[in-house]
Amino acid sequence: MSEYPITIMLIAANAIISFIGFSNGQLVEKAIGWPYYTKHNNQWYRFISSGFLHADWMHLIFNMFTLFFFGSNLEIILKAFNLGGSIAYLAIYFLGMIVADIPSYIKHKDDYNYRSLGASGAVSAVVFAVIVFSPWSSIYLYGAIKISAAVYAVLYIAYCIYMGKQQSDNVNHDAHLWGSLFGLVFTFGLLVALKPGILPHIVNELKNFSLFGREGAGEVLTFLIQSL
Repeated sequence: MSEYPITIMLIAANAIISFIGFSNGQLVEKAIGWPYYTKHNNQWYRFISSGFLHADWMHLIFNMFTLFFFGSNLEIILKAFNLGGSIAYLAIYFLGMIVADIPSYIKHKDDYNYRSLGASGAVSAVVFAVIVFSPWSSIYLYGAIKISAAVYAVLYIAYCIYMGKQQSDNVNHDAHLWGSLFGLVFTFGLLVALKPGILPHIVNELKNFSLFGREGAGEVLTFLIQSL
């Protein structure tokens, strides 16, 4: 039995539905994020259904690759820390998906031509939830550029804000931004509500700044688990 069954099931659902959508325009039309129809036809399900569709193989692979590595870690962490386990993980994923799309809905609810799709908002929530627990672990952007997770988080949020204002491409940067912020806020909320004793350890870890991350940064997780 896998240590992270929810992550595997989410990846499978995304892959199957997206694959069907690649050759089924009717499915995409019914499920894609379309604020105009959400408002005027009360099709609120689109907040969820759009998160299981992707524009192409690269879009799907990138999101699922990220979800596998961060989602599997988050699933294990939430169980080990008794922070709600699978229920909390699903809440982060699906609420992150919904919250990420709300700003786009508000902006474009009367714009017939605006549409969006993809799991990026939910995946961003998962990524930033993991960063809370190990902020100075190293992340390799594009497999080559080494940077600490916390620094990446700050740069990523700044980038999303900037690109969201520019509106120069077809990427929903607002969804990335709000999904990320939701992941941070929800995770800290879980800690305050269920395991406040972990917070001082996380605060102390945040004080040890590292630009590129450092070896053994993830060991704080092991220490916290053993101290519970």
